[in-house]
Amino acid sequence: MKSSKPTSLDIAHLSGVSQATVSRALRDSPLVQPETRARIKEIARELHYKVDRSAAGLRTQRSRTLALLLFEDPTADDSQINPFFLSMLGHITRAAARRKFDLLVSFQQLSDDWHAEYEVSNRADGIILLGYGDYVSYAERLHRLAEAQAHFVIWGPSVENQPGHSLCCDNNQGAYEATRHLLELGRRSIAFAGGASEHCPEFQHRYRGYAQALAEAGMKADARLQFDAQSHEEEGHVAGLRLLECGVPFDAVFAASDLIAFGVIRALQENGRRVPDDVAVVGFDDISTAAYFNPPLTTVQQDTKLAGELLVDHLIKLIDGDPVEATRVRPRLIVRASCGKK
Repeated sequence: MKSSKPTSLDIAHLSGVSQATVSRALRDSPLVQPETRARIKEIARELHYKVDRSAAGLRTQRSRTLALLLFEDPTADDSQINPFFLSMLGHITRAAARRKFDLLVSFQQLSDDWHAEYEVSNRADGIILLGYGDYVSYAERLHRLAEAQAHFVIWGPSVENQPGHSLCCDNNQGAYEATRHLLELGRRSIAFAGGASEHCPEFQHRYRGYAQALAEAGMKADARLQFDAQSHEEEGHVAGLRLLECGVPFDAVFAASDLIAFGVIRALQENGRRVPDDVAVVGFDDISTAAYFNPPLTTVQQDTKLAGELLVDHLIKLIDGDPVEATRVRPRLIVRASCGKK
């Protein structure tokens, strides 16, 4: 006796396409034309068709789960999660839910073999990586993932010979626009707080954008006004103190992250420098507290909503064997009181 429960084969017959096309359309594969996807989904709704996720998992050996692995960063609280990634975490969760994927969240440092821990064990179909620490040592783990043919995407800068697929903000462009804004305000001695080496390529790219804007204005980045700092407020505070002690006059600081900028501002204020009257400060990221800092921080905003959606979309495409194009998310300068006015 034939079951009254509709199947993907019924949908294929009514829509005049193959069963494989129905499957792709129901998971929003870009290989199916939008109008065809819409017609198939409408027929599925009319039939009250529901995907049997457990049966689909048995057929495809997939878990319908994505693993999101965060790098443990030093933080002022016990979370060990960079505040920038908290916003992205929410957007990734919603994007995965819309695609009917569950999200498994963990820390990268809890496992030495991500591929075996998640894909081989069928706990997750692919991996999203947020944060990396020292990139030079981190790259070795990416090579191991690539050799194991794991499905993974990285939120971070594209580096030459980097394995895997990365998505990133246009760090160079964001830093360029921030520095140019300071120059347009009449600031002429602009310091840089943050690393500028291969160990932190995101900050290195931001330094390049900063140096490019100075060069176009007929200036040269002064090595005496660059102090390394990781993305932590205390490190920004130390960088700010070192900047004050270096003896080179400066009237602005471009910080490679908002957390660094917070620390720099605190160091300036503790030493009688007024922000922005004496020193203008710009950060990078636009974390939730940037607008409520004293003074509110001018910063380069990264589109975490779009980033979260793209990370999920690109990872699912990789899992499905669909083509994926490299994407660089354009940032936006958010002007607040830490820079003053023209």
